[in-house]
Amino acid sequence: MIEVIRIPALSDNYIWLVHEPVSGETAVIDPAEAAPVLAEAARRDWRITQIWNTHWHPDHVGGNAAIKAATGCFITGPKAEADKIDTLDATVAGGDEVALGDVSATVLDVPAHTNGHIAYHLPREQAVFVGDTLFPMGCGRLFEGTAAQMFDNMRQLATLPDETVVYCAHEYTQANGRYALVAEPDNDALVERMERVNAMRARGEPTVPSTIGEERATNPFMRATSIEQLAERRSAKDVFKG
Repeated sequence: MIEVIRIPALSDNYIWLVHEPVSGETAVIDPAEAAPVLAEAARRDWRITQIWNTHWHPDHVGGNAAIKAATGCFITGPKAEADKIDTLDATVAGGDEVALGDVSATVLDVPAHTNGHIAYHLPREQAVFVGDTLFPMGCGRLFEGTAAQMFDNMRQLATLPDETVVYCAHEYTQANGRYALVAEPDNDALVERMERVNAMRARGEPTVPSTIGEERATNPFMRATSIEQLAERRSAKDVFKG
């Protein structure tokens, strides 16, 4: 089984360090910056061999060059955004596979936050690295894509097994949950989840990863029944001040 380590970065980013113990390979998912990644890998005596990018935003690729310079790692990212990520060694799109030692990941096309956004699904390990597409009780802003694309993304991700662990790239849970309670005030599972989230944040604890099952039960964007409803909820969340 893989080992996954959460590395806080910048103001609210999470970088994921994924270690495959049989081969000794280690991948970095969406390195916002290099220093904390290199320090954590050195502390664990892990050899970084790969970087997987989900999209081009600087807080997801900012550490690429320095990590590559320090380790000689191989960098993979979205084919549709190759012109925006100048450190890539290989490009992938939906249906392609990437490997980390004995572990295989299927690439999912999940455009909307950016036009070429992808996710990495590791079915055997019951894990998915979603970048800025799916958050606990939230979804990514529609910077380059459409509500229709995000609706399709939510439907696609909702088909994964409930036990699938969702590794996103930001600590947005509490703010997302406040809006979710407005969108679905009668959702008892959501009310209970927010009580847990508030207690965790009061203790200074991270709230990610989550699971597909949790999102199916409490995420108003994954639970949207139409493109129009998702669009309305996304627009409302964009201006929500609660």
